[in-house]
Amino acid sequence: MATTLRHGCSAALNTSAVRSSQAQHVETRRVCFFGDNTKLKQGSLAKLASVFVPCGDRSATLGALRVRCMVLETKSSVEKKTALHDLYEKEGQSPWYDNLSRPVSDLRSLIDSGVRGVTSNPTIFEKAITSSDLYDDQFRQLMNEGNGVEEVFWGLAVTDIQDACDLFLPLYEASKGGDGFVSLEVSPGLADDGHGTVVAADRLYKLVNRPNLYIKIPATAECVPAVRTVISQEISVNVTLIFSLARYEAVINAYLEGLEAVKNEDLSKISSVASFFVSRVDVLVDKRLEKIGSEEALGLRGKAANAQAALAFKLYQDKFSGPRWEALAKRGANKQRLLWASTGVKNPAYPDTLYIAPLVGPDTVNTMPLNALEAFVDHGVVSRTIDANLPEAQKIYDTVEALGIRWADVGSQLEAEGVASFQTSFNNLISSLQAKADKL
Repeated sequence: MATTLRHGCSAALNTSAVRSSQAQHVETRRVCFFGDNTKLKQGSLAKLASVFVPCGDRSATLGALRVRCMVLETKSSVEKKTALHDLYEKEGQSPWYDNLSRPVSDLRSLIDSGVRGVTSNPTIFEKAITSSDLYDDQFRQLMNEGNGVEEVFWGLAVTDIQDACDLFLPLYEASKGGDGFVSLEVSPGLADDGHGTVVAADRLYKLVNRPNLYIKIPATAECVPAVRTVISQEISVNVTLIFSLARYEAVINAYLEGLEAVKNEDLSKISSVASFFVSRVDVLVDKRLEKIGSEEALGLRGKAANAQAALAFKLYQDKFSGPRWEALAKRGANKQRLLWASTGVKNPAYPDTLYIAPLVGPDTVNTMPLNALEAFVDHGVVSRTIDANLPEAQKIYDTVEALGIRWADVGSQLEAEGVASFQTSFNNLISSLQAKADKL
């Protein structure tokens, strides 16, 4: 929300905001504040104090207190930039929001703050639907139409995704398809079913029917070939649950093969991101480092995930260059951007922007939960960091392996845990909806 001052206001010796006029989507409020005139002592408006400039035209003194009056004009568009705007405009990284719930219209304020896309997953939908009554009316309607509980879930989810896509459509169009995407994941029960994933991706793509939709497909061994097929069908994909460099390279190859299989000469409408998970890597590796217990091992805690991420960025640069990529680029192909996922800090001893600030780089995305997003807006530093010290990243990566922590095992365990976690959330959600249906 943008707030500007109009000078020449009259003094008002009270502490309440008074709406004096409203026209052309502009609210004018007369506000007074007391004390040293640097902070508002006024309820929720105090949160906006950073954009207020007191009007010096009028003032009064009440004993030791100085009173100044100002008129605020609150407009629907944002003029004040945040660190999220700087991430994109200065460093080429797109900040996305890792959450979706009703009212979906709440996303407008995040878009104004610089958010350029949204990701969702089964856990997010479980929390959204089971903790809100805003889904109840549509739930009853869909049940009364004779749908099964699982179909009802997809009806609820598709509605949210469509509404979010509509909110981000202007950004999608302004960026010429570079941003403004919203992701919807196929059922986690299909993680070991490549053919079923292809069928589900096509179905969800047609149900949502929005140009700025990403279909999320897990990067399991069974589903990586599905990524190739879905891309070849000109459906944009968010490949999720990537935990290792080897699997990431397989995902890139599937994307390139999918593009090469497209019959249409114009590839510009196809887009993809590769969601490389970060904080979960440190959770697992840190436990193993602590079990080893040496000074060298303990000194690597909180470093492994970002080191692997830096090497993933180098791999991205290598794979999206050279003759093979240049041939696709001539057909208008878009690079499959790296998306940093699982960026909320899970160890309270670590800085709250640990998986944001060190991962800033061009042509990347960072999807953040609300607490991480707010932390970065509040005190995040915007500068290119992802490839600032690749030799050190390689050293950390190699040392972890040398200590007996096999990166292949880390990736396999985290993938299995990620699939199981999403499946549990999905099952819990369906059970909750079934219980609700039984009461109708």
